[in-house]
Amino acid sequence: MAVAWIEELRQVIQDPERVVAGPSDLDLHAQDFSYHPPHRPDAIVYPLNTEEVSAVVRFAQARKIPVIGYGQGTSVEGHIIPIHGGITVDFSRMNRVVALRPKDFVVQVQPGVTRTALNTALGPHGLFFPVDPGADASLGGMAATNAAGTEAFRYGAMRQQVLGLEVVLSDGAVARLGGATMKSSAGYQLVNLFIGSEGTLGLFTELTLKVYPIPQHIAAARACFDTVEAAGNAAMAIISATATATRIELMDQETISAVNQVEGTNFPSKATLFVEFASHHRSAVLDDLAQSANLIVEAAGYDFVVEWDPKTRRELWHARHRAALAILAASQGTRPFTTDTAVPLSELSGALRHARATLTQYGIQGAVLGHVGDGNYHVVIGLDPANAAQLKKARMVNDAIIRYAWQHGGTCTGEHGIGIGKTRYLQEEKGLSGLLLWQIKHALDPGNIFNPGKTLPLASEESF
Repeated sequence: MAVAWIEELRQVIQDPERVVAGPSDLDLHAQDFSYHPPHRPDAIVYPLNTEEVSAVVRFAQARKIPVIGYGQGTSVEGHIIPIHGGITVDFSRMNRVVALRPKDFVVQVQPGVTRTALNTALGPHGLFFPVDPGADASLGGMAATNAAGTEAFRYGAMRQQVLGLEVVLSDGAVARLGGATMKSSAGYQLVNLFIGSEGTLGLFTELTLKVYPIPQHIAAARACFDTVEAAGNAAMAIISATATATRIELMDQETISAVNQVEGTNFPSKATLFVEFASHHRSAVLDDLAQSANLIVEAAGYDFVVEWDPKTRRELWHARHRAALAILAASQGTRPFTTDTAVPLSELSGALRHARATLTQYGIQGAVLGHVGDGNYHVVIGLDPANAAQLKKARMVNDAIIRYAWQHGGTCTGEHGIGIGKTRYLQEEKGLSGLLLWQIKHALDPGNIFNPGKTLPLASEESF
């Protein structure tokens, strides 16, 4: 049933076709790429510019209507599910590259630009944007969740790439934070406050990003190991001894088997290390390949295969990115349940072993893989969210893995964020500092209209 204020909202946008409330549209925006139960918004708005976003927020603030930002819907912790209804602001039509400044290595984009579209625009200038979470996510959503991915080892996550933001605040005011310089010591670093805030503090309407020269020489390699510990030891040695590694990824034996089964690949069914090296100097890549080959042998690795061909390299990384979907298909699940923790580098091999042992303990088929270069690892379980027994087991696995990470100096999430799924863990991890998060929320969004029920520890929401 349509709510009474939708016609008023159409007057605000002055284009009724960009304010929609049909069942199929509501269903599309009711769920992300996760197991969390869907919940429809009351309406979806497709703004074209900052002024329209500001007008929508002023409208919502006056009526205390929740506002949820939406990019491509690829998040995995329920970030964009409108659990209290309200207005979903879909940024897919704000998808322009506003300004490209190759000499400054800077680009300004609207939030609906996807990372693939950005790299298509950057390619003719010999530049690229490195953050690659796997999905073709929107840059606004990637900034909102501080996305990372396979190349974060070399280049960092979104927090390291965003130089400036244009943000619509809860009263509709538009703030410009940061700028286009690579360095600034001018006051509080408010850009970093908003990166990773998951739409709870404001809506991004423009981003200023760092971009990088495309390396002239790139080689990918993979090697097999009989245990994840051996693979982890090799990875640590490569990190210590080489300068050109850009990605270092690990998948355990069961995960590789699932990828082979679903994707039709023929990787040896062993714990496998995937590494990429890149430089403007071919000799540097060759030296690091030779050094890595020796280190892999010393760590009891074998089947060291090097790929220079761009097509073959893309196929290799495609297989890595498809691991979550492969385990979903292999386990005949309908939705992915993912956990995402991070530990100090020296603890990663043990964490991966513990994750696999925990899955075995509960009799669950799941993928275990890690961004070995930065201590971040994932477990992906395919399940039917309507199956209470499956969901209970998955949550027990999740809890055990998070607590193991804490016991070894880690955190409950390395890159996926909090969303709905980890608010209670954030409360436990942050303790008293969680109160500071609420003080910031109160200061910037006193009406709690921005993505309510997400990210923040649970204890203080009733004070709104």
